Amino acid sequence: MKGDINALFQPMKIGTMEVKNRIAMAPMGLHSKNPDGSFNQDAIDLYVARAKGGVGLIVTTGIACQNKLDAMRATLATAGDSYKESNKKLTDEVHKYGAKIVLQIANGAGRNRKDGFFMDNDPISSSENPNVWHPEVMHRALTTEEVQFLIQSYADGAYVAKQAGFDGVEVHALHEGYLMDQFSMECTNRRTDQYGGSLENRLRYATETVQAIKDKCGKDFPVLIRYSVKSYMKGFGLDKGALPGEDFEEFGRDLEESAKIAKILQDAGYDALDSDNGTYESWYFAHPPVYMPKACNLADAQYIKKFVNIPVICAGKMDDPEISAEAVASGRIDAISVGRALLADPEWANKVKTRHYDDIRPCIGCHAGCLERFFSGKNTSCAINPQVGQERKCEIKPADVKKNIMVIGGGISGMEAARISALRGHNVDLYERTNSLGGVFIPASSMSFKEEDKKLIQWYVKQLKDTGVTVHMNTEVDENTIQASKPDFIFAATGSAARNLNVEGANSEKVITAVEALLETKPIGDKVVVIGGGLTGVEIGYSLTKDKGKQVEILEMLPEILTVQGLNAANKTMLQNLVSAHNIGIHTNAKVTAITSKGVQFEENGCIVELEADTIITSIGYVSDKSLYQAIKDCGADVHLIGDASKVSNLMGAIWDAYEIAQSI
Repeated sequence: MKGDINALFQPMKIGTMEVKNRIAMAPMGLHSKNPDGSFNQDAIDLYVARAKGGVGLIVTTGIACQNKLDAMRATLATAGDSYKESNKKLTDEVHKYGAKIVLQIANGAGRNRKDGFFMDNDPISSSENPNVWHPEVMHRALTTEEVQFLIQSYADGAYVAKQAGFDGVEVHALHEGYLMDQFSMECTNRRTDQYGGSLENRLRYATETVQAIKDKCGKDFPVLIRYSVKSYMKGFGLDKGALPGEDFEEFGRDLEESAKIAKILQDAGYDALDSDNGTYESWYFAHPPVYMPKACNLADAQYIKKFVNIPVICAGKMDDPEISAEAVASGRIDAISVGRALLADPEWANKVKTRHYDDIRPCIGCHAGCLERFFSGKNTSCAINPQVGQERKCEIKPADVKKNIMVIGGGISGMEAARISALRGHNVDLYERTNSLGGVFIPASSMSFKEEDKKLIQWYVKQLKDTGVTVHMNTEVDENTIQASKPDFIFAATGSAARNLNVEGANSEKVITAVEALLETKPIGDKVVVIGGGLTGVEIGYSLTKDKGKQVEILEMLPEILTVQGLNAANKTMLQNLVSAHNIGIHTNAKVTAITSKGVQFEENGCIVELEADTIITSIGYVSDKSLYQAIKDCGADVHLIGDASKVSNLMGAIWDAYEIAQSI
């Protein structure tokens, strides 16, 4: 059922705060802060761009209220006038566009903390609990006095937020297994004081927090809470996350308990539930990868809506306008929370309102530019939108001198170079030797769970047309072409070629490349061996098992699969769990020695093993194609290699490389 898009653009009230529409910007981690913890100009520009882009409510990244326990970098405990003045610049600018903005206030990760930035010398939790990332590290229980200190710091932090002009605060939270959530769940709370035992006691940390904030800031000051409806945990450990649709016994919070909790939170004084699902064990519910379905948390959010009268906001791949509009129009939820899609396209809300869906640059769920950068201590950005977090630095400005630009290669990197060059006013011709634009991203997007990848190609094709790029299909470029067109600047975006398997029997008809498998240009038998346990190889194995019913074994030379730079834990753990659920065989430390008439022969733990296979798919990497560049680099024009032709990388590398060079012409 398609929903009326207008439903997303009706006003709503959260406590005393009126929001102009039903679209919230989800809280996403940012390191763009001044030394005092206030948002710097990069962060202000990021949020203001989304306010200008039409969102009704912005929920900021979490700011710690204190720095004595489980410390985070930014803190409200010592915030002075400079903090309030800096953030007043943000709130004033956001308000100019009719949006509301609430500050997410936090008090620690507890057992979720990671090494380096995320681990300190005094790991704490609700009770003695193992660290998520390092199970050998045990977190001690907070004392009663320490819990009460944290509660008061929430109130003090909210008061600072109010003085800085924020329209409310969001408590972080009974969400994703963070510290307050560890108090709420029986599996992580074995306390015997007033903050443990019964459900009401386990929620006392959360309920006393909102009461303290209201006492300090006034009953009319809106307070939201980030809330994971269901935990999807099978136990402690990164391999203990449940998958969508899986039949399992809930270790954390189930729906029955969640209904009671929602009512308790409402009665305590919270003005809205900003909901999703999961803990760090099932991180992929809160940060859904490409393998997650659209609106993956909607069913659970709409369940708790039945038990409360306060607004329920739903996050989790809510970027399909029709699904979201129907959910709001039918009253199943009150509003949607959109995160990464607003990084990919800050004008998402405005484009939805005007029904320009094909102009929306789609989020592809990779997490490479956002979550992975944040957890690596870098400023949050976006793999497909390099402007995120550096809106001023990366502003697209007209070129001082208009030039004739030739782009050789119509893959993603080539199309990005052409798009940016055209937006800056250059005359751009793009040459593609095949009959399709997209390059290696065409096979990469062919799997059933890569719909957003397909949309990204379509988006680029439309942008080339809209920006006036002249596209020459089925055209090989050589020195004669260059002499005839007389370009001032050439982008050589000729991509890469699959690395060859160099063992006895590699020329067997059984052996096909990853591209041939993805494009289905060669037949694939029932028994398949994939050589290469990187992201592409494992995704092919999963796709063949899930969609084609094939029996798949994966061979990887390294000690484990998916050792891919830039691959976020949410994506990695979900894919690993999917591999396990679909009974895909994994052989690590496996060195292929020969292709035989039976299948694949390889060395494993000092022994020679042979696997039977009808088809053998090689996914062992790519080699940059620099041949054309070598032939034309002295042609008289300024020639630059970009994308995989320069260095084999991921999509983020290809786009950022093209963007940076196109901006410099």
